[in-house]
Amino acid sequence: MQFIRQLYFTPRWYYCLAALVALLLLSFFFPALFGVARVLCGVLALLVVLDGASLFRTKQGLFTQRQLAEKLSNGSDNAITIYLENHYSFTIAVEVVDELPVQLQLRDNIFKIKVPAGEVHRITYQIRPVKRGVYAFGAINAFVRGPLSLVRRRYQFAQNQDVPVYPSFIQMRQFELRAFTSQLAEHGLKKVRRVGHQAEFEQIRPYTPGDDPRVINWQATARRSELMVNSFQDEKSQPVYCLIDKGRVMQMPFEGLSLLDYAINAALVLANVALKKQDKAGIITFAEKVGTILPAERKAAHLQKILDLLYHQKTRYLESNFESLYAAVRTKIKHRSLLVLFTNFETLQAAQRQLPYLKKLARHHLVLVVFFENTELRTLLDAPARTTEEIYLKAIAEKFDYEKRQIVKEFNRYGLHALLTAPHVLTVNTLNKYLEFKARGLL
Repeated sequence: MQFIRQLYFTPRWYYCLAALVALLLLSFFFPALFGVARVLCGVLALLVVLDGASLFRTKQGLFTQRQLAEKLSNGSDNAITIYLENHYSFTIAVEVVDELPVQLQLRDNIFKIKVPAGEVHRITYQIRPVKRGVYAFGAINAFVRGPLSLVRRRYQFAQNQDVPVYPSFIQMRQFELRAFTSQLAEHGLKKVRRVGHQAEFEQIRPYTPGDDPRVINWQATARRSELMVNSFQDEKSQPVYCLIDKGRVMQMPFEGLSLLDYAINAALVLANVALKKQDKAGIITFAEKVGTILPAERKAAHLQKILDLLYHQKTRYLESNFESLYAAVRTKIKHRSLLVLFTNFETLQAAQRQLPYLKKLARHHLVLVVFFENTELRTLLDAPARTTEEIYLKAIAEKFDYEKRQIVKEFNRYGLHALLTAPHVLTVNTLNKYLEFKARGLL
């Protein structure tokens, strides 16, 4: 029974069979062809037996194994490798069909290769998940052709694997490397000149030529009868909180990923860089009510807590409640912190409704409001208008684009920092703002 399940015929066999059927039909009109057709039928049957015997006489002629990471990165290209070992004594033509998770919606993941006798071949391909969660990989199906390409033998390797897809830790590692090297410009990251002094006092030391006269400590100078200066170091352990809106406005998709997933990926990168900069990182999620609150820390295992927390976040499809967010921040965050709010506003009226709560937060914290540019509107604005309908559409697009820019100005009027960004450069622009705030000593 197992033999029958593994036996498949190739298109060449069907072509030969069709030719024989046509020859048999012609033999009704030309009887001399009937004998030729019988001989050819016997030859075809013999060739099929020989071809099948070459495939099935080896008990395990092919071994296949899939290798992938324990967890995948959302929104990034993840490499998957399939190893094939040919245990036959001849070169085989293999058609590999990998059963991918249903979330990927890929039905053409078929690889056709040739593997020489006794050798190993590797197939490497990329997948880009766009949703967090558990992805179920199925079996690997390999169809091996015989030397005559009349018969195929199917090998099925049950490699059922459930792999979680986490926020983009691949992107996190890339930006971590570039944020501390000279490669910042490759991703649009800017070096900002540090101005002024940081507020954290280090020590009092003797004056040396070149020291800033403004940091001379006159009391210590009078006691020691020599010039003494205050020495400062960069402020550390400053709390940085990512406030992530999970309301319905964050469900809008861009290149497969929702705005919520873009915000989650950017929050992970920002938290990692902040921890590397010796700051504390925390997360607050909210929608119609406040969800999870992870206090800002900088312990060794804190990044893993952030990663696990972000992995489980889902859109709530409800109107976001900024009043409850304000109450939670005032209750839970006692020290001045950088609050990076990831949300979205499509109209000026929507932003003005939440402005009173944001203004109250800005009295006690440094607030950066990050919201998204509608890239489809930008495409429409850049395209020339040729018909009356296109003129009207472009006028409406201009109105929405103008309102987005007005929201930025409205926030700036009240001491709020605003960042209007396209989703695909969200991480770069957010990280730039954080580095700018650090350089200017605003935290």
